[in-house]
Amino acid sequence: SFPSFALHPSRIRIQETLPAMPPRLIDIGINLTDPMFRGLYHGKQAHADDLLQVLSRAKRAGVGRMIVTAGNLDDCKSAVELIKDHDNLFMTVGCHPTRCSEFESHPEGPEAYFGALKAMLENQDAKQKIVAIGECGLGKVVEEISVNYPSADYDRLHFCPKETQLKYFERQFDLAESTRLPMFLHNRNTGDDFGKLVSAHRSRFTNGVVHSFTGTLEEMQHYIDLGLYIGINGCSLKTEDNLQVAVKVPLEKLLLETDGPWCDIRPTHASFKHLSKMTAEEQAVYSPASKKKERFEIGSMVKNRNEPCTMGQVLHVMASLHSMDPAALSDIVYENTMKVFFPNEGDAQALN
Repeated sequence: SFPSFALHPSRIRIQETLPAMPPRLIDIGINLTDPMFRGLYHGKQAHADDLLQVLSRAKRAGVGRMIVTAGNLDDCKSAVELIKDHDNLFMTVGCHPTRCSEFESHPEGPEAYFGALKAMLENQDAKQKIVAIGECGLGKVVEEISVNYPSADYDRLHFCPKETQLKYFERQFDLAESTRLPMFLHNRNTGDDFGKLVSAHRSRFTNGVVHSFTGTLEEMQHYIDLGLYIGINGCSLKTEDNLQVAVKVPLEKLLLETDGPWCDIRPTHASFKHLSKMTAEEQAVYSPASKKKERFEIGSMVKNRNEPCTMGQVLHVMASLHSMDPAALSDIVYENTMKVFFPNEGDAQALN
């Protein structure tokens, strides 16, 4: 549980003006179990727990559903508790590559950790709202070199050795195969390793998205050829090179996300200039006023803490790149998202 301060509803500042028809948006990747959304930073309470205000801002910005991404077993447990109270929250089950050492550090061994993930998928409180396996994949390692995968130049090895990531990413295909759920995939600077593993196991999972995509055009095309979707957020749109790749994602394979509290769009990013086309009303809901955490103010965003209401920013950048109406693009992305994560709902069935 998280320590928190009570917020009185009457003190929540609400913007009065909204876009006439907010687009239909689904945030496919939001880390709502991160303590920042409870006001905790590095273990210290910096401001009040404002998660409910985060969810309220998301609703006002047209974000009708959010998928809470789990990075390890503890995240899964926290997500189960969170989604029980919110009909519009869904979740993933899996282990992030940088957390895969937890398989081997588990007191009862790797199989017990894997068994606990499997048990999560059968949790009666959450079973109907678990929509993907993940976040899993490869990424962020630098020092170890594998005989089998000599080409990789990963980052952040100190979080989890390369061989450990490879081993337990592969195990999680078992979860996708047994549940028939799509995969929520992570890849960062791993050479051909990620593509090789996904290709080798592609027949074992129904669908998937390579989220927070920052790779090359060639990598993107490889994933598209495998029938996967591409998830775009602020980190996908930092540089001009990023923008040139993002605009090449086929619209029928495009998904959008925030990956909050990370991956916000900042003035130094190449994408920022594309936000100038937003109206004042859109800016009010997609880019609300923010305060530093030390000067927290009820009703304001926290500076540099990304949250789902900024989905509209990602949408506007992509719409600008395609010279499209944002509402028209949001309809396409909404349909894509329903196909991947909610395929059994009426609208999605009609689309398939």
